[in-house]
Amino acid sequence: MSSMDVVRGYAGPLERLLRLTTFPLAIKFFEKEEDVPEEALRPRAAYGHRLLSCQAFSESRRAGATILQTKAETWCPEAAVGYGLIEPIDYFLEGNTRFPGVISTPEGAKFWAREFPRLEYGRYQAIVSAPLSQASFEPDVVMVYGNSAQIAQLIFARTWLDGHDIRCRMSAQGACVHATVPVLQNGECQVAFPCLGDRGFAFAQDDEVIFSAPMARVEGLVTALMAMNEMGARYPVVPTMPQEPEIMPSYTEMARLAGMIE
Repeated sequence: MSSMDVVRGYAGPLERLLRLTTFPLAIKFFEKEEDVPEEALRPRAAYGHRLLSCQAFSESRRAGATILQTKAETWCPEAAVGYGLIEPIDYFLEGNTRFPGVISTPEGAKFWAREFPRLEYGRYQAIVSAPLSQASFEPDVVMVYGNSAQIAQLIFARTWLDGHDIRCRMSAQGACVHATVPVLQNGECQVAFPCLGDRGFAFAQDDEVIFSAPMARVEGLVTALMAMNEMGARYPVVPTMPQEPEIMPSYTEMARLAGMIE
């Protein structure tokens, strides 16, 4: 079995044990665009227009497409800053994409922009996403969209490995960046929430949360999920039904009169 067969093989247990409704994603950052796999769709050629980063991920996780993102192919300048595809220009760093708007003060917007996770400019030229089950490349990040209970299972699995809980910076803005860049920077799992763009333009649902892991953690996470499933700590949780729960007094009286109880 090849190493890529092993990588793709992790998708099955993730999909089965978590009962996911969309594909787990394989995401890779390429230093050189010429190394991108041939099957990767270039949005302008494939769709006639560029895609937001969240839309590229959505096409991969919903339609099963392998999608390329570059400076020329992405429609989201903040994602391009986060991925290091473009320089963080002063207009961005001064907070102009957040004030006036979703942050109430210029100072707050500037702080947010300067703290925005970002990779070194120029280190990578391209990002490719694909369903993990059919990826032709070894991913840097594996990303899963799920409901809170499914994502809790993955958090539980991470803790199962060595007792360490996940510590991450939470944001409701720039989900594509918050779900990928910190994973590359820290080599650890990350939880993120779909942002307004992901919900409004890329079909993220109200009950969805994002879990991302470095490739080095995926084997352990799958092992943990399988072990948890064996011990009964599985998804979905099956509630324990209480024995003879308290019922209405009239029901109790009816049962007594009918000789069901004393």
